[in-house]
Amino acid sequence: MASIPAFKSNRARVAYLHDVCMAAISFPLSLYLRVGGELSYFAASFLFEGMVLFTAVAAVVFWLANMYRGVWRYASLNDLLAIIKAVTLVVLIFLPLLFLASRLQDFPRSLPLINWFVLLVLLGGPRFLYRIFKDRRLEHVLEASSATRVPALLIGAGDSAELFIREQSRDKAAAYRLLGVIDETGGRVGREIHGVPVLGRLEDIEDIVERQLKTTPQRLILTHDDIDGEQVRDLLTFADGHGMSLGRLPRLAELRDGMNDPTAIRPVAVEDLLGRPRTVLDRDAMQTLVRNRRVLITGAGGTIGSELVRQIADIGPETLVLFDSAEYLLYEIDMAITREHPTLEKRPYLGDVRDRQRIDDVIAREKPELVFHAAALKHVPMVERNPNEGVLTNVVGTRNVADACRAADVRLMVHISTDKAVNPANIMGATKRLAEGYCQALDLSGRENESTRFVVVRFGNVLGSRGSVVPLFQSQLARGGPLTVTDPEMTRYFMTVHEAVELVLQASALGLTEAESEGRIFVLDMGEPVKIIDLARQIIRLAGLQPDKDVAIEIIGPRPGEKRHEVLLHEKETPVPTACDGLTLAAPRTPDLALMARTIDELERSAQSRDATRTLSLLQRLVPEFDSEDALPVTTDPVPISSSRE
Repeated sequence: MASIPAFKSNRARVAYLHDVCMAAISFPLSLYLRVGGELSYFAASFLFEGMVLFTAVAAVVFWLANMYRGVWRYASLNDLLAIIKAVTLVVLIFLPLLFLASRLQDFPRSLPLINWFVLLVLLGGPRFLYRIFKDRRLEHVLEASSATRVPALLIGAGDSAELFIREQSRDKAAAYRLLGVIDETGGRVGREIHGVPVLGRLEDIEDIVERQLKTTPQRLILTHDDIDGEQVRDLLTFADGHGMSLGRLPRLAELRDGMNDPTAIRPVAVEDLLGRPRTVLDRDAMQTLVRNRRVLITGAGGTIGSELVRQIADIGPETLVLFDSAEYLLYEIDMAITREHPTLEKRPYLGDVRDRQRIDDVIAREKPELVFHAAALKHVPMVERNPNEGVLTNVVGTRNVADACRAADVRLMVHISTDKAVNPANIMGATKRLAEGYCQALDLSGRENESTRFVVVRFGNVLGSRGSVVPLFQSQLARGGPLTVTDPEMTRYFMTVHEAVELVLQASALGLTEAESEGRIFVLDMGEPVKIIDLARQIIRLAGLQPDKDVAIEIIGPRPGEKRHEVLLHEKETPVPTACDGLTLAAPRTPDLALMARTIDELERSAQSRDATRTLSLLQRLVPEFDSEDALPVTTDPVPISSSRE
């Protein structure tokens, strides 16, 4: 029976016995309310038999009706509805049985209705009086649940969990959809708090997530502070291994204050904005790739570059070489790795990937085995207004790094690309597509007699990266809004920076071991694209506010070079599965390497002379799917820009 597990709790057994006793009392009490002083007359005919039969029916119905999963301390409207259903069923079953036994002779016709009300009061009254006694107040006793968006699992079944569940259930715009509660002590397993089931103990969490839940949680939420450090570390490992994030509620007093303050903005966890669990990749293969090897990262101070540095440093390379054109960002990541890994041998180099001699010198001196190329100009409007600078960094800079890797017999070069390279509608996307093609051509041309492998990794927008939409929304939200969206139908693929870097490392490992990956592009299955306007609404909700009521959303129109929808694969890039779930290979589309090299030489000369019209014409020739007519807001670069970082 579905309800039997609830009776493992002694409190549930006591509640059941209480309800059966109340059923036994309710029948003679109802009859007394109906006939008053004439009760003795009916006692001789059917009172005793009716009370026994009514109590027996109630005992069976209560046992089967899932009435003992709720916690009396948190009695709410859901519990009242369950009682109403059970009492109604008891009366409906009792009447035909009594008719068969006595033909309802001398039976008052209004007695069932009176009995229904009396039993309802006897069952519901003690529950709500207990709740009021415990809470010392009447507010929030009645509330109903509502659907939310981010699926979450609570760790801990105490007061903080109850308060959080209650506040989420009464807020129609709440950010979380609560799938269940994990109880460390096990005392409330099999019961419910405001309709949210207590699913099991902490040691059963893996079975609960993988087998019991139909929806995979995106977030584990610790509801109190007294979980010991070892358990927190285990939960963090578990969450990381299942593509979830781990969060913690504020202390109970802080949570109450925050809920009462509609202007309070709680921090946004960007993992909650994915709309899907994070893709889990093969970490063992990544460790085999990196451990005890010499690694160089260009754009090491950027969003992707700095996360690459951190994850690679955690694995344990022999040497870590950091290359960036921004002095402060290079200093910042160098100091961070010094604190976290004081014994790791690392060397920071200031330099620009446009400077071929500097790149050649660093790679020849350090002799890296692995090179991760993350340096790029990535902001669409900025590159639209500075097309020559975009070409010099994204195309010429990538060629400089790739050629230097080939000359120095680097084992593997990984080029980080973007979904904007597919059917590009802007100069940034076209330059990234050309850089992809050059690396693919090198990989295919060198399969016979060259030792260097070239791997291209393509993914969508990185949540929280510098200059991306999430930090923009957060800064606009901090100012009170409005949040600006260019087009209500615009969609993008999103991933976290942690997930993006894991993809880079996973693709790098596969690129060395799978022969069919030659010349192909690694693409992550990023689920369904997300509407930017939905992302804006979600950020507002996660801040505890309501879209279009507390914070406005303003449609401002598309920027130069923006597409309404991005795609991850070109129609001619046939997807090929890999040994890693969620990672796909795109078939190569590469022109002749010699022809490409000559045209890039011409493109470089045009960009260096700042002839934007000529530069765009050559870019169109090399990337035929690029439509440059809408991508030329200015014909000259106002200010030279050094390389940025992905």
